[in-house]
Amino acid sequence: MTGPSLMDSLFQRSIDDLIKALRLSPPGTETAFVAKAIDEIRREIKSTDPHTKAAALQKLTYLHSLHGLDMSWAAFHSVELSSSSAHSHKRTAYLSAALAFNPATTDVLLLLTHQLRKDLSSPNVHDVSLALSTLSSICNTDLARDLTPELFTLLISSKVTVRKKAIATVLRVFECYPDAVRVCFKRVVENLENSDLGILSAVVGLFCELTENEPRSYLPLAPEFYKILVDCKNNWVLIKVLKIFTKLAPLEPRLGKRVVEPICEIMKTMGAKSLVFECVRTILTSLSEHDSAVKLAVSKVREFLSEDDPNLKYLGLQALAIVAKKDILAVVENKDLVVKALSDSDLNIRLEALRLVMCMVSEDNVMEICRILISHALKSDPEFCNEILGFILLTCGRNYYEVIFYFDWYVLFLGEMARVPHCQKGDEIATQLIDIGMRVKDARSQLVHVARELVIDPALLGNPFMHAVLSAAAWVSGEYIKLSRNPFEIMEALLQPRTSLLSPSVRAIYIHSAFKVLMFCVHSYLKLNGEESLIPSTLTDSELVSDVEVDDHNMIATNGQAPSASSVTHHLTQESLLALVNLVEINLGPLAGSNEVEVLERSTNVLGLIKLIKPMILGSLNDSEGDQTNRELKASETVKLIFDSCSEDLGPVSVNAQEKVPIPNGLVLKENLDDLEEICGDIKLPVLTSFSLVRPQFAEVSNSAECQDKEESELSTESTSLLAEHRKRHGLYYLSPGNAVTVSNDYPPAHDPYGKAIVEDEDLAKLTEKSLVTGKKPIQSKPRPVVVKFDDGEVTNVVTNRTRIKADLISDAVNEVLLGDEATTSSSSRRKPPKSRRVTEDSNISIVKLVWEVANTMGMVKRGDVEPQARIKNMIAKTSIKVIVGCMVSTGRGTGRIKQWKLKHQSFLIFFYSNAFLTKILRSVVVINILVFFSHWNWLC
Repeated sequence: MTGPSLMDSLFQRSIDDLIKALRLSPPGTETAFVAKAIDEIRREIKSTDPHTKAAALQKLTYLHSLHGLDMSWAAFHSVELSSSSAHSHKRTAYLSAALAFNPATTDVLLLLTHQLRKDLSSPNVHDVSLALSTLSSICNTDLARDLTPELFTLLISSKVTVRKKAIATVLRVFECYPDAVRVCFKRVVENLENSDLGILSAVVGLFCELTENEPRSYLPLAPEFYKILVDCKNNWVLIKVLKIFTKLAPLEPRLGKRVVEPICEIMKTMGAKSLVFECVRTILTSLSEHDSAVKLAVSKVREFLSEDDPNLKYLGLQALAIVAKKDILAVVENKDLVVKALSDSDLNIRLEALRLVMCMVSEDNVMEICRILISHALKSDPEFCNEILGFILLTCGRNYYEVIFYFDWYVLFLGEMARVPHCQKGDEIATQLIDIGMRVKDARSQLVHVARELVIDPALLGNPFMHAVLSAAAWVSGEYIKLSRNPFEIMEALLQPRTSLLSPSVRAIYIHSAFKVLMFCVHSYLKLNGEESLIPSTLTDSELVSDVEVDDHNMIATNGQAPSASSVTHHLTQESLLALVNLVEINLGPLAGSNEVEVLERSTNVLGLIKLIKPMILGSLNDSEGDQTNRELKASETVKLIFDSCSEDLGPVSVNAQEKVPIPNGLVLKENLDDLEEICGDIKLPVLTSFSLVRPQFAEVSNSAECQDKEESELSTESTSLLAEHRKRHGLYYLSPGNAVTVSNDYPPAHDPYGKAIVEDEDLAKLTEKSLVTGKKPIQSKPRPVVVKFDDGEVTNVVTNRTRIKADLISDAVNEVLLGDEATTSSSSRRKPPKSRRVTEDSNISIVKLVWEVANTMGMVKRGDVEPQARIKNMIAKTSIKVIVGCMVSTGRGTGRIKQWKLKHQSFLIFFYSNAFLTKILRSVVVINILVFFSHWNWLC
């Protein structure tokens, strides 16, 4: 493509013309217009005229920002235009580079190094600012290494704007090239004492970011930060300093004692809410051991909660959430304001208030709080309703249901929660139903009752959000069928025609549960009809009949046994069993040709079992002899084996169980399988939502489900009426109706619109009067059920990344600059307990010998003196060296410091010691320098 002609350059469209034309383009033609504009830009950007090139690059940058168009092809043109002497052209080039250049992939990035160095050294402030802004956006290791000397010079620039931007750019340079810390860090620290507020704000902001990763390295700078905290009056600078102390205070307890008083003073005197909140957060997060400061912070939090401004109220709730982790009583004291916030119009405020309410949940008030929150969820919008349900499930299930004492109530509450309108927490409810069934054996009876109420309700089958709950209910009904009062009713519910609305995976669970119910009924029938010799079982006749006394009124089994065995005894006859088998065969027969593999396989297994046991049942009715006996024996043995395999309790499995399985010899788990794609490249497998032999017709099923759901919404939601209607329409698929049994519960439902449990106009303020009162625990009538746990815990092992990240490299460089040779110590040595500051006798002797050597070098003692220790003691009392030794003794670190200083400056000392006058001057300088050095070190002591 050739460059633009003279006429094209004269009539080139500007950025304003492009924007106007783009806005006036007809709907649907925007893509074509942009493509045409890109073609024009490609021609114009090749022009040798800098004005034409700058206009083209400006338009390309606009389209890149607005439409995300790729402009990597114009990277070289940006570099080329950056060398222009015109500031407007340079600004366009640097802007396009900052937006489009990728530090990792842009090849021409290094071509910009020379121009950036030239602009960083320019006397023009605007050019320097452009170069610094661009460097902070596109910096990589090479650029940071090559431009560190120029940045080092700009850190002491006399121009405030340049110095502020240079300090801000240092952070990016340190991240890309940690060795730059050794060059620039001292000058950055010097800017902490600058009187200009802009420079001080920039350097404090830099340290605020640096302390996020490794704050321990910046502890030696605590005196400078403390001075800023006390002297500075700018709110934003103080906020950043407080953030720094939030990181430093937990590392050094003595630091907290020094800063807590200034922070409390700021909190009392300052009126800026942002600064007061930062003080509150600093105290609650890092200074919580200071009780007086915490009380003051909590009082300020209450002021935030009482404000009408939603922003301040939200900040107050966040501060309460911080203090709730350590002191829940502070939250209880403000419970009236927290509960009031649940009815706020702002969703974020309601969520924070809900988190705080759930923090106050305990074993004593969980039932009352959950009851009132469910009532509030019914009156809330769908989004907040599901948030309430999610928080309830998360809190009640935390740490193996530690706040749940009455599991019968909680299981019933889960069933009521699943029926809440707009409930979309089906997966979480289903998980907890199954988990409680496996962990809490005493709750299985009530769990079976709740599962029965769910599976017999046809109205729930049309709700897609309920499918997970129905899946769990079906699994519970089949797994613990021996605890059910009426297995025949469960079988009807599992095979009702409306189960076609379920997804294939859920329907497969329904069929498998029906298989378990059938096996239980057949096994119980054989046990109760004199087949003990053929089928030995873990259940004895006395367990099935004698030891189980059922209260028909309350459905409570005595002696810890289930109420189902007597029901099975009354209903299991030859005719009823044959009717049950026929019911299963009629309903599952059409599914033998299903397109879904899971449904097909499970239904075929059940039909195969029926084919095996049905002749045995018919043979028992006809009372035939001969070869029929052998067939019955084989069928009975098969039933016994299947029942035994299904009757074993399933327990929870630890998430770490897989790690305990030994790896077989010869199995290479880390084998490279990259060649597998080349081998199987020609094979294209269809992507389906579920595995199927043929393509399933989900669209028709979903459409029919939606239609039926709309029709059903117009009908009554009463489960009994819908079940009766289906009995009339599909009488062939149902057994003859038996006597209905009225079942009551020990606990009231979570939401009863017709009862007295919840009054419609109940105010949430009652929550503060009844539910959140901490007092004596009520005397429990029975012990808490046993919850199965694992000794090794169920926490997934987290593999730590041992590679050194750049933040560690920065901290190492900072330590080296601030502490010298002490920075070479390992991180493990830093965690050792600090040594006593008392200097031992040996160290005193070494110090005296060192002072003797220094004094000998300075000519203060005679070479032939044979009593160095006595001579030095007298000398220390009369000369300024006493101050030096005092500093060394007070810190316990002086020996290494003086040796290092002596070796480094020995030649320099010899020159001065030859002159008596200069020697006196040197003594004063040494004393002053050492005092200044140790004053910083002793600041925290």
